[in-house]
Amino acid sequence: MQNQNSPLILTFGAADPIGAVGIQADLASFAAMGCHGLSVITSILIADTARVEDMQVIDADWVADQARVVLEDMPVAALKVGALGSIENVSAIAEIVSDYADIPLILDPFLSALPDQGPDSEDMLLAIRELLVPQTTLLLASAVELARLAETWREPSTDDTLPMDAMHLIDLGCEYLFVTGTPGDVHGVTNALFDESGVLRKDSWQRLPGSFSGAGTTLSATIAAMLANGMDVPEAVFEAQEFTHAALSNAHRLGMGKLTPDRYFWAREPDPASDQ
Repeated sequence: MQNQNSPLILTFGAADPIGAVGIQADLASFAAMGCHGLSVITSILIADTARVEDMQVIDADWVADQARVVLEDMPVAALKVGALGSIENVSAIAEIVSDYADIPLILDPFLSALPDQGPDSEDMLLAIRELLVPQTTLLLASAVELARLAETWREPSTDDTLPMDAMHLIDLGCEYLFVTGTPGDVHGVTNALFDESGVLRKDSWQRLPGSFSGAGTTLSATIAAMLANGMDVPEAVFEAQEFTHAALSNAHRLGMGKLTPDRYFWAREPDPASDQ
């Protein structure tokens, strides 16, 4: 009897010991969507629920070898690229994904919790823009992250340059750009999906109280899983937002720091006390 396999997703990212962001968070989100996660570690974090204290970057040859072995063995339905760790890793991963151009690529390289990389920070942004963005099916960035990336091709500005910056990335070859935290109602969160035609959809969600770690990772990983399950991008983006909002609404307080999304909220029995 032949086994029915779950869709396979290969994710590149940081190993987070508490599972809020990075590889562990991706694997949980994939599993919640009925997918099986495969992973390539780009860096190892020392972190708790309050902060990331340090990061050890994995050598680019090790990153490439991890990925090549997996991709030559298994049929992967989607690729997700998260925190990259180094310019050398950007280059190695870009070369790998170019060999699998028919597989959807979700790029979510920004992780605000990571330590400042100093002078290398702008070079990393340039490498991401030049090597990975043109190969990307969907790039996820907050409005702040988009502005940072845009400063690699224009001067800083206080004007509303978001639509112009979004279309610049689309022109570079990125098929879709999903921007979170766009200007809107202070009591809500508004996100916008762009393609070559401009704004494809806008969705607004109630702003939840509290400080969270892992919202963006959950969102991009869930989009990857939806694409692996055969959804088109606009539908996947909406479903992933809905799932992420629910995971945040049921977030855990695992330690003394930020709240962590509960990606398995749907599998838990309702608390009778909450209905009183």
